[in-house]
Amino acid sequence: MTITTPAPVTKPVRARRAAWTVLLWLLVLPGTAWAVARLGGWERGLFIQFFAFTPYVAAWSAVPVIAALATRRWLVGAVAAVTLALFAVTVLPRAMADDDRGPQTGVKLHVMTSNMLFGNADAAQIVQLVRDNDVAVLALQEFSPAAKDRLAQAGLGSLLPYSSLGPEYGASGSGLYSRFPITAPGIHDNGGGFRQAYGTIKPPGAGPIVVESAHPLAPAARSALAGWRSDLEAEPKPDRAGPPRILLGDFNSTLDHQPLRSLIAKGYRDAADATGKGLIGTWGPYDGDPIPPVTIDHVLVDERLGVGATAVHGVRDSDHRSIVAEVILPAA
Repeated sequence: MTITTPAPVTKPVRARRAAWTVLLWLLVLPGTAWAVARLGGWERGLFIQFFAFTPYVAAWSAVPVIAALATRRWLVGAVAAVTLALFAVTVLPRAMADDDRGPQTGVKLHVMTSNMLFGNADAAQIVQLVRDNDVAVLALQEFSPAAKDRLAQAGLGSLLPYSSLGPEYGASGSGLYSRFPITAPGIHDNGGGFRQAYGTIKPPGAGPIVVESAHPLAPAARSALAGWRSDLEAEPKPDRAGPPRILLGDFNSTLDHQPLRSLIAKGYRDAADATGKGLIGTWGPYDGDPIPPVTIDHVLVDERLGVGATAVHGVRDSDHRSIVAEVILPAA
């Protein structure tokens, strides 16, 4: 009987194996740190901007798992698998409808939010979306005097004759249109300089509802980070002693940003998240910029109200997509 012994592993082979192991760790550990920071709400500095792309990092985190397990790097594979699991816990629920979407019987109200990109968005298309989707409340951001005129020319007044408007040139203007009379209308300025139009409506068969077009400051520069955080903290919260609220608009934040999650936890539910549409991007390359889509526009609905179907629609000449959500109001 002939006994053979394995050939000794040469130094170049050992070096290649070590290099591959190091490479795998380099692929895994940044994702692990990202997942832990996301779970703890520890985003800081300009890293806040990158957190908007967490779903893409979550998808990428499957690659190191496959690579590590395929090459039998068990420790690296275990860490990579835990990282993937952390991302799955925080990201995947947005693609699945919640069991609890609030009351599902009552008065149905379709609301819509749209950022008009310095007032340049296609007004006729916005009016068509209002008509096609039976929208009763329209919230607009980056709403300019010229946009107000174009919307009127496109026939918005015949669909939504009541309004609370604060148009301004640039990105700060805000508008709120309604099918129903608006009481206690108003405009207030955020600390970051953006305006927010608001008012109270009372659809037939339902009680009063406070609606507001939200637009906190964007975390576009280090100097804006404190203002972004304080604007989100200052957004109105539901008050059990008062009428329910709907807060909808461009929040310049995704569900991977702790300040937005904290706001929602005060008594809101995110309509897209609740209906399994929470991973659909609403801002990104729609004006030609090479930026992967992220979800920074939201319809936040008071937990006392229900959420039905939600849909996202592109709008010409805007870098944002519109959100249309069905909100279910308890019968009066």
